[in-house]
Amino acid sequence: MSVNEMFSGIQGFLSADQDVREDIRKVVQGLEQTAREILTVLQSVHQASGFKDNEPLMRVFVLSLSLSLSLSRFHEHWRFVLQRLAFLAAFVVYLESETLVTREEVTQILGIEVNREKGFHLDIEDYLSGVLTMASELSRLAVNSVTAGDYSRPLRISNFINELDSGFRLLNLKNDPLRKRYDGLKYDVKKIEEVVYDLSIRGLAREPGSGGEE
Repeated sequence: MSVNEMFSGIQGFLSADQDVREDIRKVVQGLEQTAREILTVLQSVHQASGFKDNEPLMRVFVLSLSLSLSLSRFHEHWRFVLQRLAFLAAFVVYLESETLVTREEVTQILGIEVNREKGFHLDIEDYLSGVLTMASELSRLAVNSVTAGDYSRPLRISNFINELDSGFRLLNLKNDPLRKRYDGLKYDVKKIEEVVYDLSIRGLAREPGSGGEE
């Protein structure tokens, strides 16, 4: 094979590679728009009126992802939107059940895989990043709950976030961006603790299940 023939083959690969990148860009743009629409719906939980939709919150997730394993080297193109979708899934599950969504549950919600070998999947780092974003959203919800007159929710959020913090302390995080995100969790814990403390000194704090909610 001549040099020209070799480089012609390389050019063909580069052109095909660029086509794949463009296809991925379009898919990611669609996912980002979907994520923005989902977040807009969920933001109503911060209002005094709360989330009034009678349909299950999980119905906001109508997603179907179908990218093959051969595209795994393009992970950076969709890392951010996957982290955002993992956060939204975690937030929805918490609002419905006040429990922590598992990585497996997130992949079921998004219609993707857990394992890299099976195709388009959710990395554990992206899952954890989504969970940490949810923690920040819950710290905000704790403050807004007090404004709305819901004095028991901040205590439940506090218990949940402290348990989440204890779980993260068990991890030996090597991923620098994820480590930095985890460092921010202590500020969320502190913010929620301040809310709970304020409720306590005002005599408004009620332990979950105490039967003394305002």
